[in-house]
Amino acid sequence: MFFSKKFKSFKNIKHCFFSRNEGVSRGIYKSLNCGLGSGDKKENVLENLNIVSKKIGIKTDNLFTMNQTHSNKVVVINDANKHIQKINSDALITNKKNIAISVLTADCVPILIYDETNEIIASVHAGWRGAVSGIIENTIKEIVKISKNSKINVAIGPCINISNYEVGQEFYDKFIQVSQKNENYFLPKKKNKFLFDLRKYVNSKFEKLEVNHIENVGFDTFSEDEKFFSFRRSTLLGENDYGRCISVISLNND
Repeated sequence: MFFSKKFKSFKNIKHCFFSRNEGVSRGIYKSLNCGLGSGDKKENVLENLNIVSKKIGIKTDNLFTMNQTHSNKVVVINDANKHIQKINSDALITNKKNIAISVLTADCVPILIYDETNEIIASVHAGWRGAVSGIIENTIKEIVKISKNSKINVAIGPCINISNYEVGQEFYDKFIQVSQKNENYFLPKKKNKFLFDLRKYVNSKFEKLEVNHIENVGFDTFSEDEKFFSFRRSTLLGENDYGRCISVISLNND
């Protein structure tokens, strides 16, 4: 379990970037796999989600997950949709208390957001596709739409480190086509190969949006196999699937 120091100082929210430990799954999913979309036994994933809910202090029925597709779609949870536990989006926003919103990752960036002025929380799934297509900008836009007088705090969780994120020329070219300045997020490695700094790229998005406070919980999901699931590591090992870590935030009742 990993935390933002700043977020822990706020008495009216709970949050956690959960590791892969303290769950019930076995094999390649050992142990706190929270991905219902994985090939893990459904009963194990549901028990893991129950464990997470207890640690956050909410009912399992009040833990919201997303069907993530690397999109830029943001959904605001309100009275109309608060009974739908799994939502098709890559970001969730709410000001409803005693529910928890979450994001699942296995190398992509989990982001938790708290607007302390208006008591609004958000969870964001930012892989490179979502980050390029505007998931971060769309999330902040929706928060500000609820109330313009915002004081936004961001916690950026464990993700793949630049040293382990090798990409090819085509990947590099996609970013350069968007902006030549994007070359700042790449290190040339060898012919037609680069290392991509996903964390730095995500941070730059928030900096451009002039976010009040950005904190990085800076672990590398690829190399720290005892702590995190990793899509890229599982692929290199020839495993046929991979687990998903969960990151959660909730607003406490007054």
